[in-house]
Amino acid sequence: MKNFRLIVLSFLWAFCVPLAQAAATDRVSTQFTPDDRVEGPDFEMSTETAYLLGWIGNPNSYEVGAQFITARWRIPPSFREGWLRGYNQFYVLGMAEPIFRGPENYYFGISVGMRYVFVQPGSPFSFYLSSGVGLGWIDSHADQAGAQGQDFTFNILSAAGVSYKMSERWQITAGVLYQHLSNGGQTDPNSSLNLLGPQIGVTYSY
Repeated sequence: MKNFRLIVLSFLWAFCVPLAQAAATDRVSTQFTPDDRVEGPDFEMSTETAYLLGWIGNPNSYEVGAQFITARWRIPPSFREGWLRGYNQFYVLGMAEPIFRGPENYYFGISVGMRYVFVQPGSPFSFYLSSGVGLGWIDSHADQAGAQGQDFTFNILSAAGVSYKMSERWQITAGVLYQHLSNGGQTDPNSSLNLLGPQIGVTYSY
């Protein structure tokens, strides 16, 4: 698992350095109109990394890494006035999660959901809330206390955070992610898993 952490750190370094260089040469593109920000991009791709800890309801002290690849589409309605000023997005994501500490070793899954982006006139910062549901597979160990009872597992994802627009195309994000894993009562006992932790990401808009 230590090797995996080094690989993740190397990936982030290799990805973020070119991003910073691109932003430095494209500063003029951060000039946008308030209406442009409200409308938002039609489509964007994002990669996010999170480090999650077991929170409540499970006797094991889980530590989980998470890597997400997400596609988002802007959908109506958009709001131009008031505290709700912003736009909606529908997303589809794939996840790969090595389990650093806990009975299992890995989790792979997919999720679909909604994301709302709050924007303010003339600001490069925006705030977001998102939530979705999905399914996935874990290398379960039903014979161990607190482990998942079967490989097939449902998931719930909820996140909140802030984005900073570095250029016309690139954004960086930081936030908090909550993840719930459960097989929906298909086994007895059904040891669910609740995870919480920080998340960072990079987004490219089309």
